[in-house]
Amino acid sequence: MAEIKAPVFPESVADGTIVEWHVTEGQQVNRDDLLAEIETDKVVLEVVAPDNGVVTRIVKQVDDTVLSDELIAEFEAGASASAEAAPAVDPDQPAAPVQPKQETDGGEPVQASAESDHKDQSPAVRKAAKESGVDPKNVEGSGRGGRVTKTDMSNPTLKADSSITSDSGRPVAEAVGERTEKRVPMTRLRKTIANRLLAASQETAMLTTFNEVNMKPLMDMRTKYKDQFEKRHGTRLGFMSLFVKAATEALKRYPAVNASLDGDDIVYHGYYDIGVAVSSNRGLVVPVLRDTDRMSMADVEAKIREFGGKAQEGKLGLEDMVGGTFTISNGGVFGSLMSTPILNPPQTAILGMHAINDRPMAVNGEVKILPMMYLALSYDHRMIDGKEAVQFLVTLKELVEDPTMLLLDL
Repeated sequence: MAEIKAPVFPESVADGTIVEWHVTEGQQVNRDDLLAEIETDKVVLEVVAPDNGVVTRIVKQVDDTVLSDELIAEFEAGASASAEAAPAVDPDQPAAPVQPKQETDGGEPVQASAESDHKDQSPAVRKAAKESGVDPKNVEGSGRGGRVTKTDMSNPTLKADSSITSDSGRPVAEAVGERTEKRVPMTRLRKTIANRLLAASQETAMLTTFNEVNMKPLMDMRTKYKDQFEKRHGTRLGFMSLFVKAATEALKRYPAVNASLDGDDIVYHGYYDIGVAVSSNRGLVVPVLRDTDRMSMADVEAKIREFGGKAQEGKLGLEDMVGGTFTISNGGVFGSLMSTPILNPPQTAILGMHAINDRPMAVNGEVKILPMMYLALSYDHRMIDGKEAVQFLVTLKELVEDPTMLLLDL
């Protein structure tokens, strides 16, 4: 009998929570099949089967807290599932109805009352119900025979007489005609994000300075070379790679912006690890580009696209997000015109990019319509003086408006 344990968490992660089991006791699995998912303060970790065999016992149930390297299940390698074991089910197909057992009491047959509340619900529906807090039995089903499907759970239409409560008895959702309310618990990741943002606003002397950048030179360069760039490097040319390279150069000139605070000490970093904020289904995550001073623009573009794909699939690992000396957040992809980004402690500065809009600008005494972007630099005033912050942002603006300065090291 082998033990299946939780992954070894890094020092910054104290524990995790079982959010889903993808197998049941007695189910046969193959090597590397996904068994369970554990949510930590930063990422969701996957537990896979160590070999072909059978999961004989599940020790930790959904919503249980687990510690690093703690036993969560028992496993028998090389074994086969018994005839009574539940077969594997397609997650998008409804499970077969459970036939109630017949018992006898004094010779008369009596129907057992052990019918499950989850009868006819697929694993995908049960997973969606756990994530949303909405009970499928109170959702109007569009499937065969009124069955609730995964699509129904993604945008639930509650039955008119439904009143849903959580395990604690508190109402989760109430339907009054077409007006509904839904109460769901925050995920561990969302709680961590909330706590960190609140701490950043309360424990730092945060200030934001703004500037604007003419994006026309960069847009012209991209239009001219994007096809050659993609053909040569196998990845598309975006704006983020030049902003990363420009920020790296500006950080070299103003090292206080690349520093961090550790108690009463100032830590000046001799390397440039830039975090790029990425929105995912589970919340905001900030994977880190390592040693950006040594990366080419093609390297930056390829890595950012890799991070984006992993974030949407929930595949980002802790090693992708730890550390970082500076952060860039691009709210412009969602249409944001201007914002004051919040610091990502212990970093002392964060750059906010925004939407590119055509605006009338005065150029050499003439009015021209130019594609302009607002830039925002939030910084910890305890560490960075206003002069350094403004000069950093002006340097970044100049490098973006004239990309050849990067090539000529000017």
